[in-house]
Amino acid sequence: MKKFLTNDFLLNTEYAKILYHNYAKDMPIFDWHCHLEAEEIYKNEKINSITKAWLGGDHYKWRVMRAVGIDEDLITGNASDLDKFKSYAATMPNLIGNPIYHWTHLELKKYFDIDYCLEPDTAEEIFNIANEKLTQDDFRPRELIKMSNVAAVCTTNDPIDDLHYHDLLAEDESFQTKIKPAFRPDKAISIEKDSYTSYIKELSEVAGVEINSFDTLKEALEKRMNFFKEKGCEASDQAFKYIPFEEISDKEVNEIIKKKLNGEKLEIREEDAYKTALMIWLGSKYNELNWAMELHIGVIRDNSTKLYNKLGNDVGADATNDEPWAENLANLLDIIEQKGAIPRTIIFPLNPAEFYPASTIAGSFNRGNDENVLTAQIGPSWWHIDHKEGMLDQMKIMSATSAFAKSIGMITDSRSFLSYPRHEYFRRLLCRFIGEIIADGEYPWDEEFLGNMVKDICFNNAKNIIKIDL
Repeated sequence: MKKFLTNDFLLNTEYAKILYHNYAKDMPIFDWHCHLEAEEIYKNEKINSITKAWLGGDHYKWRVMRAVGIDEDLITGNASDLDKFKSYAATMPNLIGNPIYHWTHLELKKYFDIDYCLEPDTAEEIFNIANEKLTQDDFRPRELIKMSNVAAVCTTNDPIDDLHYHDLLAEDESFQTKIKPAFRPDKAISIEKDSYTSYIKELSEVAGVEINSFDTLKEALEKRMNFFKEKGCEASDQAFKYIPFEEISDKEVNEIIKKKLNGEKLEIREEDAYKTALMIWLGSKYNELNWAMELHIGVIRDNSTKLYNKLGNDVGADATNDEPWAENLANLLDIIEQKGAIPRTIIFPLNPAEFYPASTIAGSFNRGNDENVLTAQIGPSWWHIDHKEGMLDQMKIMSATSAFAKSIGMITDSRSFLSYPRHEYFRRLLCRFIGEIIADGEYPWDEEFLGNMVKDICFNNAKNIIKIDL
């Protein structure tokens, strides 16, 4: 019987072990999509407890605790940190096959030197050991980032953000990790939301542009894009339930914007037409700025009104959509390309059934470039599919439909400073995937080439696509 979480965890061939231990393990991390806050990194305050670090904002963990019937007060309520931690520990034995079981124990091992399982009988002991370490200066946020060998982080920022803390971090020569913003204009895109009108007023004030038309909206966003560019931004990010495609004239877009700002209800066709026009323009601007464009597609958000009313959004009540959008994506990229060229594009389907169409659509738009990178590709498995099978499925389809050696690697998509072992998890599975191909005689064993390929996927490809100076 194999032991749990050995040094060869998930590495099932000798080839995988060589590739992981000699090439993947010590590569730096470029966390090019996450939800860490620059303010928290700058202030570098001690994390009060392992409960705050793990359960303070991690909806992955909240979901599994709800799945085993834990009371909400012991998840997001007013229960003590110890009681919440014990409830999380009681959840653990139920999570066979769940990545959270693996991530939890990888984090315990990496940061706290704990190599036994979290369960009800060990909960209080692990709580005390972790909390004692978190009191030390070596476990503040910046030190955890350094300990994790993180070269750069792209935070997720709204166009109206002032990026003040990014400035302060850039000026701080004592901290070497690059912390750069990524431009996320979701609130300007989501015209269907009740909050759209108030957001446009905020954007108007920050940009110094009175937004009352499509032209003035584009002017305001362009000003903010130029501001973000000055602050070192090299990537954009936008999320959709599905990709819309409904072409109309700018004149018609103006009418839709005026209608919304006047408080009138829009038809779904009008919402889609607005989003299409704005994304065509944004894609062209991203290309001009030499930014990468991330498209997160396929989330049904805030399914539980009860949880939303109590806790707000991003609380573990989101799901995977199955609404078709492949042809719309192809049409959208085609129009952007006709206007010049598509930016370097990373497509994140949340439904694994969409890996094939997304990857083959991406392959339609790959073009020659000085960096020899994929112009478009599917991104790593994320959110509901960043588990073992989801990651391996993504690798299989990426390798079958594109140039796998050029793939962009992993992200944490996390709000936790302890989440970097997710990169280790991915790297182990990456080496497992390649090792099995070699072991099956489907590709020759060339250690130097394959080792360099692994290094590229772990780090180098990402920095060639999202062009932060590293």
